[in-house]
Amino acid sequence: MTTNSGDINYNLSTTKEILLTSEAGAKIAPQQNLAFHQGIPTGKVIVVRPDLRKQKIIGIGTSFTESSAFVLAHLDKDKRAEVMENIYSAKGANFSIARTHIGATDFAVNGRYSYAERKDDANLTSFTIDVDSDGFSNEEHEGIKDEQFDLLPMIKEAYAIKNKQEDKDLKIVASAWTAPPWMKDIEDYYIKPTAANNHQGTGGELKPQYVATYADYLIKYLDAYQEQGIDIWALTPVNEPHGNSGQWESMHFTPKTQSTFIKEHLGPKLKASAHEEVKLLIYDQNRDNMEHWTDEILADQETAPYVYGTAVHWYESTNKVNEEVFDRVHEKFPNFSIIHTEGTIDDLGKDAPEGILDPVRFKEKNWFNNDEFWWNKNATDWAYTATWAPKPEDHPIYTPVHRYARNIIVSLNHWLEGWIDWNIVLDKDGGPNHVGNFCGAPIMIDTQTGEVYYTPIYHVLAQFSKTIRPGDTALQIEQQLDGLDKDALHASAAVNDSGLISVQLLNTTKEPITYSLQIGSQYAEVTIAANAVQTVRVQL
Repeated sequence: MTTNSGDINYNLSTTKEILLTSEAGAKIAPQQNLAFHQGIPTGKVIVVRPDLRKQKIIGIGTSFTESSAFVLAHLDKDKRAEVMENIYSAKGANFSIARTHIGATDFAVNGRYSYAERKDDANLTSFTIDVDSDGFSNEEHEGIKDEQFDLLPMIKEAYAIKNKQEDKDLKIVASAWTAPPWMKDIEDYYIKPTAANNHQGTGGELKPQYVATYADYLIKYLDAYQEQGIDIWALTPVNEPHGNSGQWESMHFTPKTQSTFIKEHLGPKLKASAHEEVKLLIYDQNRDNMEHWTDEILADQETAPYVYGTAVHWYESTNKVNEEVFDRVHEKFPNFSIIHTEGTIDDLGKDAPEGILDPVRFKEKNWFNNDEFWWNKNATDWAYTATWAPKPEDHPIYTPVHRYARNIIVSLNHWLEGWIDWNIVLDKDGGPNHVGNFCGAPIMIDTQTGEVYYTPIYHVLAQFSKTIRPGDTALQIEQQLDGLDKDALHASAAVNDSGLISVQLLNTTKEPITYSLQIGSQYAEVTIAANAVQTVRVQL
């Protein structure tokens, strides 16, 4: 471990603030501040290097989906306003970056919709975003309290909350899961795998004659949202271009076809439109394959000028971060951003040994209003029982809080600029999802009783978001674990323009860990509680 900063004296006296979220029940709870001492410590040491500054951070956030809006529509307006304040206001999580979908996803109530439904409408005269604000009928959906609430009203309500405060940051990334079906070779939103098609489901590809039309479709979306007062910050050409085997709305690109689409159509059209400042993110799928895409697209001198960075997801593993891929991509393409645009506790409800549906340990639907589920190894993902899955060893049963906190902390150490969760709100079953792909969410609501459950994931994300703000700069971290397992303790750090350092730590073990936090020639002895996420803030 290098300690070249050990001769720098920052004149530190005490920590400014210590926050804790833990299995024992702490929820962003202030802890007693600690004194700094002169000297170079031994043993377990976390060295923060204010002299080694890295990437600027865009923020931590979550997503707007039709499913989230549908669940929130089941609350009376005052209760919904309270939930929205807890998500977007400075007194709540104060999320600063978000994602939303362009047309239908699996997390749409009924799915199978676009903004241009008329077949072969090459001029897009039928284009409309009305589906995003037409609400949910009480006749069709029992228990709806606000029939006018929907995806677009949800985004507008978040904007209204932000506009009432000094810190207004809310950057939105928009992603389409598919083009309208008539633009695609399969002329459908997706084709599910069946015995009749040899279990080869697909989302299809764009027809050659509609590649340019699809670029127009995306720009019309930007126009329509701007007319509603919503400026989209960034755009991806499609969500998950590798597809999902036709399980729900999707559409395929290869690195080469996406590069061609950007340089010949979407890039020039964006630059010629009123949305020249909209950032274009490529890829938008799992981290382990991103390098192949960046090598093809960012290395193309005609495509690269239109691209801001790469969007990634986490579904290639429940316990790995693939930070070495980030390092390689950053080394080759240092001027391009890396932004995590989707991660969730997927396949909620899949059975597992001594796991989530074990009646001895938990009642049925044990993740609702039960913090123990989220703090222990009870979750599985899509590949847990799939023997055909690539690298099944990367998909063991896992602890939800650890997956989130580890992924964020380690990613920030390896050039990530922004991190976005998937659905912010779902019902107690992890839906609605029109194809049964139930997932966890930071906030889960019983739509029959109106009970709102803020899961430990909410508190962890809120703690990160409140202390990692847009414009902060990541700092180099050096760790000496002194015999600890390498997954026992994770740490990252960032500093704002006022010199306030925020160190984020995760203790994955069932015992407290005492470590020395070293900054320059001084250190403080800190204990992080068992199974906990801790933030230590220090003013330089």
